[in-house]
Amino acid sequence: MSEKRERGAEFFVKATASDMVFTPEEFTDEHKMIAKTTLDFVQGEIMPVGEQLEHQDWNLTVKLMRKAGELGLLAADVPEEYEGLGMDKVSSALITENMTRGGSFALSQGAHVGIGTLPIVFFGNDAQKKKYLPGLSNGSKFAAYALTEPGSGSDALGARTTAKLTEDGKYYVLNGTKQYITNSAFADVFVVYAKIDGEQFSAFIVEKDTPGLSTGPEEKKMGIKASSTRPLILEDVKVPVDNLLGEAGKGHHIAFNILNIGRYKLAVGCVGGSKEALEASITYAKTREQFKQPIFNFPLIQGKVADMAARIYIAESAVYRTTGAIDKALSELDLGGEYSGAQSTKAISEFAIECSINKVLGSEVLDFVVDEAVQIHGGAGFIQDYPAERMYRDSRINRIFEGTNEINRLLIPSTLMRMAMKGEVPLLQAAKALQSELMGMIEPADEAAFLGREAHAIEMTRKLVLLVGGMAAQKYGAKLDREQELLANMADMAIYLYGMESGLVRAQKAQANGAAHADLQADYVRLYVAETFPLVEQLAKESVAAMEEGDTLRTTLSLVKKLSRFTGPNTVSLKRSIAKQLGESEKYMA
Repeated sequence: MSEKRERGAEFFVKATASDMVFTPEEFTDEHKMIAKTTLDFVQGEIMPVGEQLEHQDWNLTVKLMRKAGELGLLAADVPEEYEGLGMDKVSSALITENMTRGGSFALSQGAHVGIGTLPIVFFGNDAQKKKYLPGLSNGSKFAAYALTEPGSGSDALGARTTAKLTEDGKYYVLNGTKQYITNSAFADVFVVYAKIDGEQFSAFIVEKDTPGLSTGPEEKKMGIKASSTRPLILEDVKVPVDNLLGEAGKGHHIAFNILNIGRYKLAVGCVGGSKEALEASITYAKTREQFKQPIFNFPLIQGKVADMAARIYIAESAVYRTTGAIDKALSELDLGGEYSGAQSTKAISEFAIECSINKVLGSEVLDFVVDEAVQIHGGAGFIQDYPAERMYRDSRINRIFEGTNEINRLLIPSTLMRMAMKGEVPLLQAAKALQSELMGMIEPADEAAFLGREAHAIEMTRKLVLLVGGMAAQKYGAKLDREQELLANMADMAIYLYGMESGLVRAQKAQANGAAHADLQADYVRLYVAETFPLVEQLAKESVAAMEEGDTLRTTLSLVKKLSRFTGPNTVSLKRSIAKQLGESEKYMA
């Protein structure tokens, strides 16, 4: 057994010790090397031909993907025994983060190494892995993932694509249409979901040259134009029975586990895109003059920059916390044997809630950041000659990819309740204990401690989450899934809790270890908590009002008020201080 580690969803019931949380300050030399290799590739190979990629030159995309394969940038998640690099998830995440600086080429690479390749890594048998993984990791073959259909998106199990076993038992014949399939213009291998006999939801490995398989025209998209998106059409496609991926009727296990990985990896990409947008905004604001001075000197611009940076810090802290936690969970496993993939996905699924949290948090931080980037650029932000315009268009899809943010908001509390009922998280016990605690005095913040006020506000957020969650479970029980507005409020409170705590723990570790930029990190936490904690209070009030009325409502609202006392910092001076540091370096972490 390895060192003590953080458990999935544990943050709901107790504060997480700093020594259990991985932070970006702990990147090893190997981590930094793979990040630099990726960034050098993007700056040297992708950026110079960015405009050509935006005009959908798929031959160029394939050429660059092959170069990425030669550098090992497609092999991080493939085990060494199948000619991959078998790197940890932090290394894989750093490739994703740095690849985003190449615009939507990153989507081609990300879809290939993630949802395209990982189903075979985790659920393929030994013969399938030997056949496909070496080529997928070195760039001689490319993968795509075909789940969505014209009539089924978030409701993946509503798919209508069918698979029928031939009389000789040698093939499955697939019929149907898939929609919005990334990499479909040049993919060699498709992971396709279909229902055997119209009932058993299953996954199949389908090769591009199989008769009856074709793609439709490129979709005319708002953004991510450098990635291929086409329908996939299956007309009596005969797939060998050996290409059934996993077990018949168990395709949902593959689909949903791969989505967990896709969600936190999407958040990593959003962090990378956010950093790029922030840095472009600072550079532009320092060179664009109005009223005889750079617009960066104006406090309203500085306020925007500070808010952008603080949110990026929280998103980055949260996603690398989750990635590090998954790495620790995987390190406990003996991954030998054919079923190692199933073991790995089980370890990853322990953090399904955190994966959904990161997906929502990261995508909404990126949307906020690129929107402010356009605003800082003014009219130039609307012009394609400046990067803000593309960033703005490319960003929007992230709130839809990998399960819409609405679906993920519903998943967060529903998954939590399911884990609580299984005894995997002592949620209901903690909520019951809170009832007794609220009858007494709430200890005030230790303002003498480092980030003491912020730590107290985060602990009060945890109690508010337990208060609302306990009330909801008691009132609605199994029917809670019908109360979508309440579930969304509970999800937002959880997202704020995880984000704030991730930032706090990271800043505490930075301060204790004398890390560079520790003071700036503390300021990021102060600003984010000051602006977020009031939102938690409002969500709690709204949730309570939806569940109770009369004297019970008034009593419960008084408890919410009791837990919501917070005296924040002077955010005006705090934003000016943050902006000053960023302006001097033109970097996210000054």
